[in-house]
Amino acid sequence: MPARPTKTTTRNPEDSRERILQAARQEFAAHGLGGARVDRISQQAGINKRMLYHYFGNKDDLFGAVLEANYANKRASEQAMRLENEEPREAIRKLVTLTWNYYIDHPEFMNLLNSANLHQARHVQASSTVKKMRNPFIHMIGNILDNGVKAGVFKPGVDPVQLYISIAGLSYFYLSNQHTLSAIFGRKLLSPVAKTKRLDHMVDMVRSYLEHDA
Repeated sequence: MPARPTKTTTRNPEDSRERILQAARQEFAAHGLGGARVDRISQQAGINKRMLYHYFGNKDDLFGAVLEANYANKRASEQAMRLENEEPREAIRKLVTLTWNYYIDHPEFMNLLNSANLHQARHVQASSTVKKMRNPFIHMIGNILDNGVKAGVFKPGVDPVQLYISIAGLSYFYLSNQHTLSAIFGRKLLSPVAKTKRLDHMVDMVRSYLEHDA
């Protein structure tokens, strides 16, 4: 009796890593680092736990890898805009808009940030990858501000780090507290009209600050 053919599986490490990261992002966003379970991640990714540990070490390391991937995705979307080549006021409008839309389109990113902060950002602190992304991003904002000063439309002396924290905060607080704010003020804060008004308000606020006494 002839032997039965053996079924072989071709492994693709990059595909496996990506499936793990996608499943882990959903799990960590839904349950946080503390509540996430490796069993659920491996099942969702269709990869056994042994291979998950082979690629990412442990749950803490996997959480760090998910954060790195999300930061890299956000930074890539910002770099793709080439805002330094834009007219300064338009560049700021696009930066505010991009930040706002990224949080809306990737609500899991806010959940991941919440979990990272609960753990005192130790995963971000330990990541050389995230740190390497910092300087080019701040340099980009600094160039936009310098361009605005040279063009006579922005005031000098604005700290690019402080500016970006303010831009991110304007979006983050509104979206992360949307339910309580909607209940308190009796407004549907994520209706299409409300989102448009909020974006216009944020752009006006940031521009007004930058153009003050310019």
